[in-house]
Amino acid sequence: MTAPALRILSLGAGVQSTAVLLLAAEGRIPTYDYAIFADTGWEPPEIGAHLDRLEHEVAEPAGIPLLRVRAEAGDSHRVSGNLRTDSLDPAGWMRIPVFVPDRTGTGAAMARRQCTEEYKVRPIKTAIRDLLGYPHPRPVPRGVFAEQAIGISRDEIGRAKDAPVKYLRNVFPLLDLTGAADGGTGWTRNDCIRYLTAQGWGATRKSACIGCPFHGNAAWRDMRDNHPDEWADAIAFDRELRAMKLRGIKGTPYLHRSLLPLEQAPIDRVTRGEWRNRQVDIFDAVADQLEEDGEPDGCSPWTCRSGTPEAA
Repeated sequence: MTAPALRILSLGAGVQSTAVLLLAAEGRIPTYDYAIFADTGWEPPEIGAHLDRLEHEVAEPAGIPLLRVRAEAGDSHRVSGNLRTDSLDPAGWMRIPVFVPDRTGTGAAMARRQCTEEYKVRPIKTAIRDLLGYPHPRPVPRGVFAEQAIGISRDEIGRAKDAPVKYLRNVFPLLDLTGAADGGTGWTRNDCIRYLTAQGWGATRKSACIGCPFHGNAAWRDMRDNHPDEWADAIAFDRELRAMKLRGIKGTPYLHRSLLPLEQAPIDRVTRGEWRNRQVDIFDAVADQLEEDGEPDGCSPWTCRSGTPEAA
């Protein structure tokens, strides 16, 4: 197979992709020519601080340029580069998959999701084409491609898919790692968390926009209890959704599946899925004990969701 012209890390700045960058900087996996982060303009401030630290403490010393890209005006109809602003533009289309009443009127359905494609995927593809030397509309010659690493862990292996364009080939380095806590092949998200904690990056936060409807109750509670400015912003946005007529939305929109204003939504109810995630299996318990006490027979230290929203 032809060698890639570039090796790129698609850096979401969450747990898994941060682990991949640290692993590359440490030399445990091959390095990258660039790490690319797509900024929606509505990221929590912690993500920006996390990226700055990653750039100065990890990427730069390892010789990996960290690029920040955004959707630009002209990329799509009425795109300003700020997802919050664009989603409340009455002349534009709703970008995020807000909840609306379903056709039966007894439950909730999600509106069409455009944010990932317009504010994440497309800016990264544009940047990669530029780095390859073939900006749109110049065609990328056959056989010229970039290898794009994506931080998908074993517990979300169903998200590992081929790239939809020939100038990109996706790879998933976490799935190729051995030494997972449960003895399997491929790291889980918990493996990444333990690795990050051991490296001094245990506070790495899940990367998601402030007003993402895919937040589960746990994420909303964390925002309310620990990030009051973000919580206030999400509540204000949720109210503004219902204060204007939005293109592409039929029915009254909400950020929470309960179809209630965010400040009234039942986010303190712990779902069955969250209780499941709180349970610790024997392998996790052993690995966590090793992290706490160290390897009993040696001195070596023990060394990345998008998920579905939680039900209301």
